[in-house]
Amino acid sequence: MNKCSGITTIISISLAAALILFPISCKEDFLHIIPKGELSDELLSNKKGLEVLLIGCYSILTGRDQLFYSGFGNWVHGSILGGDANKGSDAGDQSLLSPVQRFQTLPNNDVPAQKWRICFEGIARCNTLLRLVSATSDPSVTATDKTRLSAEARFLRGFYYLELKKVFGMVPYIDETLTAEQAVAIPNNVDIYPKIEADFQAAADNLPETQSDAGRANKWAAKSFLAKTLLYQNKHAEALPIFTDVINNGKTTNGLKYSLVPKYADFFKAENDNNAESVFAAQTAANTGSTGNANGENVLNFPYNTGSDGPAGCCGFFQPSFDLVNSFRTDANGLPLLDGSYNSPANEVKNDWGITSAQPFTPDSAPLDPRLDHSVGRRGIPYLDWIDHPGENWIRDQQYGGPYSPKKFVFYKATMNTFTDGSSWTRGWTAINQPLLRFADVLLLAAECEIEAGSLDKAREYVNRVRARAANPDSWVKRSDGSNAANYVIGLYNAPWTDKTAATDAVRFERKLELSGEGHRFFDLVRWGIASSVLNDYFQFESARLTTAFGGAFFTQNQDEYYPIPQLQIDLQGADILKQNPGH
Repeated sequence: MNKCSGITTIISISLAAALILFPISCKEDFLHIIPKGELSDELLSNKKGLEVLLIGCYSILTGRDQLFYSGFGNWVHGSILGGDANKGSDAGDQSLLSPVQRFQTLPNNDVPAQKWRICFEGIARCNTLLRLVSATSDPSVTATDKTRLSAEARFLRGFYYLELKKVFGMVPYIDETLTAEQAVAIPNNVDIYPKIEADFQAAADNLPETQSDAGRANKWAAKSFLAKTLLYQNKHAEALPIFTDVINNGKTTNGLKYSLVPKYADFFKAENDNNAESVFAAQTAANTGSTGNANGENVLNFPYNTGSDGPAGCCGFFQPSFDLVNSFRTDANGLPLLDGSYNSPANEVKNDWGITSAQPFTPDSAPLDPRLDHSVGRRGIPYLDWIDHPGENWIRDQQYGGPYSPKKFVFYKATMNTFTDGSSWTRGWTAINQPLLRFADVLLLAAECEIEAGSLDKAREYVNRVRARAANPDSWVKRSDGSNAANYVIGLYNAPWTDKTAATDAVRFERKLELSGEGHRFFDLVRWGIASSVLNDYFQFESARLTTAFGGAFFTQNQDEYYPIPQLQIDLQGADILKQNPGH
């Protein structure tokens, strides 16, 4: 086999991105080396081989090939950059994140490079599968098999390219028809959104409504991502009927009609994975003999130094911001403070910044959205089923990262060693699926489209549907005596929406609250065109306390909407082919 003409062996899959993206120089002696233990095209082109290759395409969703920063939950690229949280921990640990959160990322920083590598690795695997499916004549592969395998691969390829588009802007588009030599000559000077749309459309047209295995994409997941892709291009009118179809008729892989789970926190429990709210998720598992099957994306993001009183004990990253916590303040009617006054001294949520755990502290007693205490660990409030958060004792460096801890993707004490794997350096390897799209997100995206269509009250209906779930008092965080852990007050938007600007503000703020810490905020701010104003206000507010982390931080419009293209990729392909993003 000529190694320069394509990627055809399973042992080549992990190298496929390199073969596709890097220039290749072939010498005669290289061509004459006989591979040992090679899995040929012929061997892989039967049904079993193709299914194995498809599993490899899905496995990239965990981001595990490039640990910490490459996963598709986007805790760095979407949440930290969007102001949901800061790097956390201390200034020295994982210091490559420090310039990233300040929008001072250089092209040689490995944080964006990890994201680039993992996405193109996934794309390479999908392209390999698509090429083999198209070429196979093996009798074990029926026409129905070919249709499904190709549709799943195109869904995943569309997903990986959408991630690249969100993070880097202009990227080269490489499909299964290109040889390695052709692929490395593809420039990043063409908008790839039409290609992404085509992949999701093909998947929507050819995938079944349900699948035999949890985690496989179905028709409804493909339609959801197609609509999301359209929305990211401000094609609201095209996206709206697709979202409406998903909302009215969509089903999970196992046939459950999409709906919101009754209790907000239940969505994030491992034992409830693949519930009726899960449109698409990266599948994880614990205690399988390898932590490689667990959720590794969030393995750093637990309270620090908890001992046996709390989960994991490491590593203190991803600390929610003051701004995020204050955003959960409500008025007497239980509505958010859309005028921005939540960060004023009169409304700021009381916190224990600068107070040791040995000193007395009384938590905030004013009205709060109950989703706060499902999303953020704060002093004096029960931390899942562990103990009340003790404050500074669980914070690695309070002066650097602030007083708060992440909470959404943290395991419960009752599930330790069942839905967690403690065989490695931390107990933080969990079986909590990484959600990539959930139904609440779909409802709020559809609400944006309804506003643009002039259907303000339909948008209000969708927002109220999300808020009504949060208002379920049975779901609020309780103390051991059954009392509410804080003064939870949340209401619906009962008055009709008549003003487009006010309705837009309400939907956008609802996304901030409902989806906090789930990797969406930065991408939302960019597509709305408000990243510069929002983030520079955020830096000014946070830096008043967290001077080391944010002093002098600034978002530059028309530059910082996208990461720099990794310099190594430009060096390998050539600056005449792969152009750097403006300002980098």
